[in-house]
Amino acid sequence: MVSPCLDRRQLLASIAAFSALPHVAHADDYIDLNWSDLLPEGQTALPPVLQSLIDHDQAPLNTQQPASNGVRNDWNGQVVRLPGFVVPIDYSGTGITAFILVPFVGACVHVPPPPANQLVFVTTGEPFESKGLFEAVNVIGMFGVSSISTHLADIGYALSADHIEPYPLG
Repeated sequence: MVSPCLDRRQLLASIAAFSALPHVAHADDYIDLNWSDLLPEGQTALPPVLQSLIDHDQAPLNTQQPASNGVRNDWNGQVVRLPGFVVPIDYSGTGITAFILVPFVGACVHVPPPPANQLVFVTTGEPFESKGLFEAVNVIGMFGVSSISTHLADIGYALSADHIEPYPLG
């Protein structure tokens, strides 16, 4: 079930745009990205010490999302690999079919979400059997700029996952 705050038409349009592009993902045919690659030139990410500050007496976490200062379209239509943590959005049976890939544990749930240019909306044709909230993964698939709004956050990028694998943490 998709969140009622997610604009289903916008989501379907984004998915249709990605599926119209030829998928050429092979085991080694991808561009490795880091979260800093998604920031516009000259912009820096929030320092980790500030990422965990929460004002529990204020509005809900999603209203504390900092404004995004743009996105980069350098990798539109490219197959990329990006590490991150899973925040589930949509399920099919016991697997996840849509999730937000976030750069740090707790983003969007326990702490305010980062700017939209630090969030990626991931969809997958085959449900992903997650090991739990905030699982660390590498996602490989077609990447691009998108504008999606969920009940958790506004999101600046989308990724149509061809492969999701555990990310080795240490």
